[in-house]
Amino acid sequence: MSGARPAARSAGRVEAGRLAGRRSPGCFAARRSARPSASARARRGSKGDVATHAAAPVEREQEVVETLREDLAAADPVDSTWTIPRSIHDIDNGKILGFDADLSEDHPGYHDADYKERRKWIADLARDLKVGERIPRLEYLPEERETWAKALKELQVLFPTHACREFLEAVDRLDFRPDVVPQLQDVHEILQETTGFAIRPVAGLLHPRDFLNGLAFKTFHSTQYMRHFSQPNYTPEPDLIHEIIGHIPMLTNQYYADMVQQIGLASLYATDKEIWHLTKVYWYTVEFGLVKEGEEVKAFGAGVLSSYGELDHAVKSGRPDLAPLDPWAKQPKMSYKDGFQKKYFVLNSFEEGAELLRTYSREYTDREFKQ
Repeated sequence: MSGARPAARSAGRVEAGRLAGRRSPGCFAARRSARPSASARARRGSKGDVATHAAAPVEREQEVVETLREDLAAADPVDSTWTIPRSIHDIDNGKILGFDADLSEDHPGYHDADYKERRKWIADLARDLKVGERIPRLEYLPEERETWAKALKELQVLFPTHACREFLEAVDRLDFRPDVVPQLQDVHEILQETTGFAIRPVAGLLHPRDFLNGLAFKTFHSTQYMRHFSQPNYTPEPDLIHEIIGHIPMLTNQYYADMVQQIGLASLYATDKEIWHLTKVYWYTVEFGLVKEGEEVKAFGAGVLSSYGELDHAVKSGRPDLAPLDPWAKQPKMSYKDGFQKKYFVLNSFEEGAELLRTYSREYTDREFKQ
């Protein structure tokens, strides 16, 4: 995104019943079906042609968003239940959960007043930034550059044998170096050129609905602060190392980016209960997903790729359970601080994963208001 910010439109309200005089794929009923319809559309284009395969999903997403905008403009706001954003301008990036500049007592930086003050300063930069403005370039401190270098060097040892092919190709193009901490504006421009995704800074762990809604508009909310230097290989929250190393490379791949956007599109129409389920689907794909490569499995989830211990545990230890991804099924409990994940879900390919989640998301985006 670039240029001046257009005037923000007021967000429309969803009525759990009636849409004024029309029915369309941009609307939904409050009740969801248990399984996808048998008439899910076949993929278009020839196998291996990224541009051809990408065209149909992109057109579909644009159609859904445009239909959403038209329907919300005509919707009767009476008895509304929640608000659906019309654009990225309607998404609040200030609702932070768990961590902000105020850290919990078990955070490595809790007793470091200088670290907390710097975190607050960076958080304020994120809150003040308007959509479309250039992301401020930070002069990272010596201890922050050292933290980046230590984490990157250690992870680079495992990447060739543990990370998926698409990640390795992207990392080569991004050319991460231990002596240079990447700037969010630079990686934002790379994503814009490759898959059309955008980076929007955020002060900390964003509310799940706001974060997932952002993905629908191809916007990834990213932190800009560094984890505490005392533990370069650990963070209890998202930080720049997790975002840059874990998320950015994969977001340059069109199939993967499409797969991520499908979760976001579904979230636009999801109830609060369904948002929790979608958060788990996101967790077990975007954060902790694995993909088959021949007879092996390789990592593509950001939570795996940005953690040396998790990477080795998930791919080579043989201890966790592995299963095919089924977004309709009840998902396992998400593990935060109780060690590594006990179960990982495996895709056959990103092309197949994008189609699977596209079919799944249509159960949300194709819902209709009932008269």
